[in-house]
Amino acid sequence: MEDAIAAVRLFNRFYTRRVGALNQRFLGTELSLPEARLMFEIIHAERPLAAVELQKLLDMDAGYLSRVLSRFEARGWIVRAVGDGDARRRTIAATGAGRAIFDVVDKRQRDEVTQMLRSLAQAQQSDLVAALGTARTLLDPAPGRDYLIRPWRTGDLGLLAARQAILYREEYDWGLGLESNVAETAANFLKNFREGRDGGWIAEVAGAMAGSVLLTDEGEGLSRLRLLYVEPMARGRGIGEALVQRCLTFAREAGFTAMTLWTHAVLTSARRIYAAHGFEITETWTHDEFGPEVESEMWLAKL
Repeated sequence: MEDAIAAVRLFNRFYTRRVGALNQRFLGTELSLPEARLMFEIIHAERPLAAVELQKLLDMDAGYLSRVLSRFEARGWIVRAVGDGDARRRTIAATGAGRAIFDVVDKRQRDEVTQMLRSLAQAQQSDLVAALGTARTLLDPAPGRDYLIRPWRTGDLGLLAARQAILYREEYDWGLGLESNVAETAANFLKNFREGRDGGWIAEVAGAMAGSVLLTDEGEGLSRLRLLYVEPMARGRGIGEALVQRCLTFAREAGFTAMTLWTHAVLTSARRIYAAHGFEITETWTHDEFGPEVESEMWLAKL
């Protein structure tokens, strides 16, 4: 914990200095960074908001917010109006002059970030996007519904194998046997991949890998679902359900007549998804290939 605390504080000091967050005139404009953020919310709100709503949204001191809004109004950057017929609820909207001053901030900030990223190769930019998405999702536990599911691409199989080995070690104390199994499965998928018969999908949240699933052709109309997992940071969004559904849709369109999978009794969330989609247990046994003794299961669904 102490290492994590120190790392977060170090990054905060680095980034606030890097983006000029402490400057009274942010990016050389008439706004400080908190004022620019407030104007952003006023302009981009789906509907005009009242001061109390802006205060709650930004967790901003009510007195400070009131002073800033008074300054905006005096400058002609915002107007206040009675909303929803309630005279006590004065909504706030940006004027043309307010939008113009924000456009200056927005353009300069975009130019600054562009310059910051210019020295990074495309792969490094992708790494940065994934790292920032991971950090944001880890620190914001609210399970919003936003996620993306895309086909696998170069480099994904190694990443998903590594993440599963790490997570299963942390959650179930499964060791080298599990890591060997997922690495071999990923390697065989790459080695034997056949377009239109095998498939793989990656879930992303805010640009970060959030889960995966593979499907392979087992012959004679049988497909197999493999390596389903969802990152702890991304659970509660329905990603596991969506990944299984993607496999089932692909299998039916490809003409498979059944789907099998191997799982374990302790993976209760995944088992609920399988049962909901018509999978049934066909075989059970106990093994200690991963370290601790665990109950293993084969499931099958007709398509």
